[in-house]
Amino acid sequence: MTDTDESTPRPDAPDRYLRAAGDGRVYDPSGDHVFPDERVNDLLGVLHEDAEIGAYLRAQNVNPVERRRYNDHGEEHVSIVRNRALCLYDLLKRGGVAFNGAGDQGLAEADEAVIVALAATLHDIGHVVHRDRHPYYSIPLAADLIDRLLEEWGPYDVAERVRLKGEVLHAILCHHTEEQPLTTEAGVVRVADALDMERGRSRMPYERGGRGIDTVSSRAVRTVSLQPGDDAAVLVEIEMVNAAGVYQVDELLKAKLQDSGLEDEVRIVAVNVHEGDDRLLERIEL
Repeated sequence: MTDTDESTPRPDAPDRYLRAAGDGRVYDPSGDHVFPDERVNDLLGVLHEDAEIGAYLRAQNVNPVERRRYNDHGEEHVSIVRNRALCLYDLLKRGGVAFNGAGDQGLAEADEAVIVALAATLHDIGHVVHRDRHPYYSIPLAADLIDRLLEEWGPYDVAERVRLKGEVLHAILCHHTEEQPLTTEAGVVRVADALDMERGRSRMPYERGGRGIDTVSSRAVRTVSLQPGDDAAVLVEIEMVNAAGVYQVDELLKAKLQDSGLEDEVRIVAVNVHEGDDRLLERIEL
């Protein structure tokens, strides 16, 4: 893996399901999928072409970045969160972890990934209203978009659309640490939201003078990778170039993992790879 400077674009986060970014930041599955993915692949193409969703993803970055000097919450953030959420989904499925959101509603197994992808795409649109309490503003905005999307796309009758919409909104709400996920799909979106922590995410606010702990700490994180674990379904490895990155791991990611329902399925290892005299720690595990 190579380091990136502040002028380097953020890591590639492709829209097609589980296509490898090729830089160690996402999980690259080999062999056949253990679940159907044609439906979510079709959805991702629809999301990519939807003009209204694209407009929201661009507009939702104004309040956090331009006005609050906070980290990126726009198109790139959403693309990376969605990619990592789907990678988590694949790894957890391969690890034998049960998903209950779609199943409890009598929906198809293929809809598990649909719930994850839709919630990851729309989880932050409430930022167009305000950065503070944005998960609650996301709910009515996302509800309108979901109604239109599911009516225009997808093999769903009215009852299925209602049930799928409810599961997506639940996952959107529960990406906020104040709300406890009741489904595995919601837990995946919640954890994936915190996995977008590399230094590229802080480039915009940093260049605009932002020096808050979220900006400074994310600049200390070099890479995040997901892979199958030995004693858990998922191993998340985080490389930091200085100890400031501990805030991203111990305060933000740990808080998202707690009460997500995935505490026993995801193992996190963070390593400080900086070789200077101020190397304050070598390795932490959650």
